[in-house]
Amino acid sequence: MNRDNGSTAAGQAASVGAHIVRQDVQSMHAYALQPSAGMIKLDAMENPHRLSPALQCELGKRLGALALNRYPGERVDELRRGLAAYARMPDGFDIVLGNGSDELISLIAMACDVPGACLLAPLPGFVMYEMSARLQGLKFVGVPLTPDFELDEGAMLAAIAEHRPSIIYLAYPNNPTANLWDDRVIDAIIEAAPGLVVMDEAYQPFASRSYSQRIARHGHVLLMRTLSKFGLAGARIGYLIGPRALVAEIDKVRPPYNISVLNCEAALFALEHEAVFTAQAEDLREQRARVQAALASLGKVKNWPSDANMVLVRVPDAQKTFDGMKARGVLVKNVSKMHPLLANCLRLTIGTADENSQMLAAFEASL
Repeated sequence: MNRDNGSTAAGQAASVGAHIVRQDVQSMHAYALQPSAGMIKLDAMENPHRLSPALQCELGKRLGALALNRYPGERVDELRRGLAAYARMPDGFDIVLGNGSDELISLIAMACDVPGACLLAPLPGFVMYEMSARLQGLKFVGVPLTPDFELDEGAMLAAIAEHRPSIIYLAYPNNPTANLWDDRVIDAIIEAAPGLVVMDEAYQPFASRSYSQRIARHGHVLLMRTLSKFGLAGARIGYLIGPRALVAEIDKVRPPYNISVLNCEAALFALEHEAVFTAQAEDLREQRARVQAALASLGKVKNWPSDANMVLVRVPDAQKTFDGMKARGVLVKNVSKMHPLLANCLRLTIGTADENSQMLAAFEASL
């Protein structure tokens, strides 16, 4: 195709898109990934540990023997049972799988899209809560946290009373603040909720406590987790646990075959080697304590307690520090413009011991 034809086609596509694509979608920005080639990648809360060569070989043989010519089948049900056992799912509850937690968040919004429905979540929080609401045409209500990133009980209860949300998301721990919230306030929110409450435990492997053993007390609380932080970010497996009748309704809007045979087998393999991933999580918790102690020794920064594999820090100039670290080959996340409460804040993912040493050196040099 010559350049003129290419320009004509592009112009026609833009013209057609402007008329048929929703206006709110046109005003959105696609989820952006930071280029990370050749850098120490500490921007996405990934588990930095890889499988040993022996386990890589074992997993490779299993994946190579799969029937890729067939749609996913009963092995997916085996994964559901394995995850239910891992999470100690209560009696009378069921589990649905998603292509990561992101898909589950979209499915919940889709299933609960009734006239006048709205979705409520504390801010700052995981961006996909608001994005899923907007894409589904639901109203989104964000309730600011306190300056110390705690739940504002009065504001949350007032927003619930005013907006009567169909869905409330409570990340436990929260992203990007990394903290767990007061269980008494969470119980008050659950008691006041007129619809679903989704406890998002994406960072459960690193947290000091879980809500999983309390979900059986309620008929409107769902527990959402992912294997991304467990150590399988590339496999894209999320799971949602809740009362069987509720999960059955959400499962109706799930696309068929949404979990590939490759992802399913990798997840089953990981559950069989749970002890390996548990040891990795323990190492990251120890490294988190080391990073926090080092940050506390620096006079120019503030860091908050963390129950996740990340640490939130406030620096004098977030952009300057971010740019300096990047120039030194360390990529972190600049969250300073995500919300006013995050002014001059960076989010540092916890890496290996060597990565953390290089990250701390680059951080101090870039302040």
